Amino acid sequence: MATVIGEGLSIEGDLTSDEDVAVHGTLRGKLTTEDTVVVGATGVVQADISGSSVNIAGQVTGDVTASERVDLQAGGRLIGDVRAARFTIADGASFKGNVDMEI
Repeated sequence: MATVIGEGLSIEGDLTSDEDVAVHGTLRGKLTTEDTVVVGATGVVQADISGSSVNIAGQVTGDVTASERVDLQAGGRLIGDVRAARFTIADGASFKGNVDMEI
């Protein structure tokens, strides 16, 4: 089961979960999980994100740390630093920040 922040929902604060997290609304604060984070096309995250893998199709402003991988999809926008074993940027994605792949 996943934690879902639905479209039209806005949360401010720290979110910690031991399961997958999907953001289709707005989150401001900090997001930490042991599993996968998905920021959907309608998702807006103004927070540092930490998870096993992070998949971004929406907008993220904050640092992203993943033990496995970060995937920035077409239409996704990331402003912040990335720390992950693998980092992919699709055509049509936007990224501004630094990358550290020594995890």
